[in-house]
Amino acid sequence: MDITNIHKRIINAPKEKISPLLKTLATKHDKVWPHRHWPAIKFKDGLSVGSKGGHGIIKYVIEEYKEGDTITFRFLEPKGFDGIHRFDISILDKYKTEIKHSIIMQAKGTAAIQWVIAIRWLHDALIENAFDCIENNVSNTKTFTKWNVWVRLWRFIFKRLR
Repeated sequence: MDITNIHKRIINAPKEKISPLLKTLATKHDKVWPHRHWPAIKFKDGLSVGSKGGHGIIKYVIEEYKEGDTITFRFLEPKGFDGIHRFDISILDKYKTEIKHSIIMQAKGTAAIQWVIAIRWLHDALIENAFDCIENNVSNTKTFTKWNVWVRLWRFIFKRLR
């Protein structure tokens, strides 16, 4: 199954305010990852090409890192996820920046079923919450994207299984 999953958000702040936040990903002072609500993201060797890590059952290796612009991750697990996910920061104008997260992969076998039934929904909510974190760090307004019923159900199920 070919999967392309793209999330974008325009933030009313210059790129110079947003780019430094990306450097905090998976650090003690992470300003991107919604770690209060989702499994922490970790990398063995920090944000550097070749560093392995992930969050929850999702594992990957950093394939490309351009500080303040782009991070590309190649999936290692779950088995059957063959592709990348990528985070990009782009200037729209002097006061507006676009943040974008893309998954481009093939899901094979049971991984395709996992994606359709659960992972996609959880992933979409997690990314929107990460975008909230970024926006909340450069804005006076505080936002939290609410989870749909499917996300709340899966979170309930996984909590009971622990």
